[in-house]
Amino acid sequence: MSETYDIVIVGGGSAGSVLGDRLSEDGKKSVLVLEAGRSDYPWDLLIQMPAALPFPAGKSLYDWKYESDPEPHMNGRRIKHARGKVLGGSSSINGMIYQRGNPMDYERWGADEGMESWDFAHCLPYFKRLENALGSPDDDLRGHDGPIKLERGPAKNPLFQAFFNAGVEAGYSRTPDVNGFRQEGFGPFDKHVYKGQRLSASRAYLRPAMKRENLTVKTRAFVTSIDFDGTRAKGLTYRRNGKTHQVNTGEVILAGGAINTPQLLQLSGVGDAEHLRSLGIKPVVDLPGVGENLQDHLEVYVQHACSAPVSEQPNLNKLRMPWIGLQWMLGRTGAAATNHFEGGGFVRSNEDVDYPNLMFHFLPVAVRYDGQKADTAHGFQVHIGPMYSDARGSLKIRSKDPKEHPSMVYNYLSTEQDKREWVEAIRITREIMSQPAMKPYNAGEISPGPSVRTDEEILEWVRNDAETALHPSCTAKMGPASDPMAVVDPKTMKVHGLDNVRVADASAMPYVTNGNIHAPVLMLAEKAADLIQGRKPLEPIHADYYRHGVHPADSGTVTAK
Repeated sequence: MSETYDIVIVGGGSAGSVLGDRLSEDGKKSVLVLEAGRSDYPWDLLIQMPAALPFPAGKSLYDWKYESDPEPHMNGRRIKHARGKVLGGSSSINGMIYQRGNPMDYERWGADEGMESWDFAHCLPYFKRLENALGSPDDDLRGHDGPIKLERGPAKNPLFQAFFNAGVEAGYSRTPDVNGFRQEGFGPFDKHVYKGQRLSASRAYLRPAMKRENLTVKTRAFVTSIDFDGTRAKGLTYRRNGKTHQVNTGEVILAGGAINTPQLLQLSGVGDAEHLRSLGIKPVVDLPGVGENLQDHLEVYVQHACSAPVSEQPNLNKLRMPWIGLQWMLGRTGAAATNHFEGGGFVRSNEDVDYPNLMFHFLPVAVRYDGQKADTAHGFQVHIGPMYSDARGSLKIRSKDPKEHPSMVYNYLSTEQDKREWVEAIRITREIMSQPAMKPYNAGEISPGPSVRTDEEILEWVRNDAETALHPSCTAKMGPASDPMAVVDPKTMKVHGLDNVRVADASAMPYVTNGNIHAPVLMLAEKAADLIQGRKPLEPIHADYYRHGVHPADSGTVTAK
């Protein structure tokens, strides 16, 4: 069974939703989006209800259920990696936190050879194009007309304000908008929740675009290979409803994310030639960088018992859940209408870093991401972890079977920088939690607990307890052809050595950004859409932003401890 389209997009997740919309909006070319997972049905409470976010992860209906190989520096643990297997991808199952990263992340991108057009000035107009920042002022740094409607906070629970105040008491600062002028400091977060419902990339971009005659979206369509004629992709093969389908196309765009994209490239003969030959795969292009440069964020939960009855812990009682669910279904209100990740902060843990290297997510409840709650009547917690570790991992397919998950090693805690920053992270968290502002609520640390004190005890706890923050990235990084580990041309998004295969997802990032990566992926896909269509990119915006040591008069500025 054969079909023909001008453009085929592999993956209907965050990047694929943006690309499906933007590449079909002029109506000139036929566009096919292939998503291996199911549809994001509007009646599916587990992905539409914000507070239901712990439930899809680990369930095969929604999640690829990846896991790492035994991590050599994490006592041999396998780290589970939830990735969305549903229309909207991980934006349909994630924590709904919207963070651009620090402007200096993109200055770092732009400083690499050939990456000049990916500095902050060139990325900012694409952030503005995608945003409708409802809680932000109308200034040069935020967008107000885009498809991603962003609600702020509101962080009204008294525990949030106590945490923000404790950060100030510990010598850090407040910030009104971590996505605005100043990321550094503590304050409310933006979330892609709109009117009490998750606003995934598919809801914001793809579903409105599906009304167009030139856009076709197919779910439960598992792509098994890119089919080449020499170095030119002539089409794709995918499986759907037990049948094999071939698609003829003039353009293949990979948007499956940092795991699926390098996996499909390798299965199709694009990657390290020696490794491919060892599996019986004939190399199309020898690109050793495919699957390398793997980066992620690791995090722990520092949990406390709460001495005042103000936390959200009672809402975890199964007897309350029917009423909470009914409130949401009838009016999109109540405890189920928020992701609860309504605030946190960014700080520098030492004087060697120019911008924040630690991220805090505060929750007015003590519960793990998988829904496992702490044994306390009331509790709260901080998610904490370093943001730009110098640890690097790799991803490699194990066989020619596209259904077999690839081998992944992230090498968490493998460097001295990583270990140093982890110790700093826990000590700074404890310092903040011990401030007077937290005293009315702090009934003691549950996890890791008072027995974990020394540097080595902290690191051992991290080895045994830390989880991924679910930000895999950088496995097909952008860079010039002169870089032997670069995979994607930053000016065209084409895979080096191939005529008509492009990558536009988290795998193309050269470095992971400071914060959750959903927003950077949307931005990257927005910019990639212009590059793919040969449009003139948006004009750069040279807006000022906070830099430590450059804005000493800024109120609340302090040196990191």
